[in-house]
Amino acid sequence: MSNSVKEGVVLLSGGLDSATVVAMAKAEGWRIHGLSFDYGQKQRIELERASALAKQFELSSHCVFRVDLGQFGGSSLTDEAMDVPKGRSEEELGQGIPSTYVPARNTVFMSLALARAESLGLRHLFIGINALDYSGYPDCRPAFVEAFTALANAATRAADGGPPYEVHAPLLHLTKAEIIARGLELGLDYGLTRSCYESDEAGLACGHCDACILRLRAFESLGIEDPAPYRS
Repeated sequence: MSNSVKEGVVLLSGGLDSATVVAMAKAEGWRIHGLSFDYGQKQRIELERASALAKQFELSSHCVFRVDLGQFGGSSLTDEAMDVPKGRSEEELGQGIPSTYVPARNTVFMSLALARAESLGLRHLFIGINALDYSGYPDCRPAFVEAFTALANAATRAADGGPPYEVHAPLLHLTKAEIIARGLELGLDYGLTRSCYESDEAGLACGHCDACILRLRAFESLGIEDPAPYRS
């Protein structure tokens, strides 16, 4: 690979944040390899949206990896016996870890992204986590980025020399509104993305889960209507 080519692996979920990360990376001249996960989530529309975004951005490659975290349960996103919380207040959104947290999800995903990057001879990983407007997930904090970067450089060929791995989390310290504003500056069509935890079979978002509340609140603060379709 030429030294002039910037190339990396991006976690692409089909949601607002990961789409913005891809748009930012592409604008900065990065060659992107997308990685999405079929992890046993009840919400299947995100995989369709991830594939659509990969085509829209003309990614160098896009891989959908199956790893069934639903076998473990413990999350309302994967366990049919658990309901996704709806209509939580702003105070509730900032308290505790909600049932939509999937145990160790970002750790598993980033480990596989690391494997993908190492197999391609790359040293850059991108993730769209955010430590400000988020639902309280422990794997969306700066400490996670720091710890995983250290792990990547201790557990791979990089430990024996060569350039170190870098984890890029460009949204980490941005509000959801700032993220959307940045994407709009880059011409990103957020109608292509879905953030809802319980979209219906037609892809219409519920408007009441944590992800929808955070997203709608951000668009409203910008005085813009969310272009994604909603049931109500």
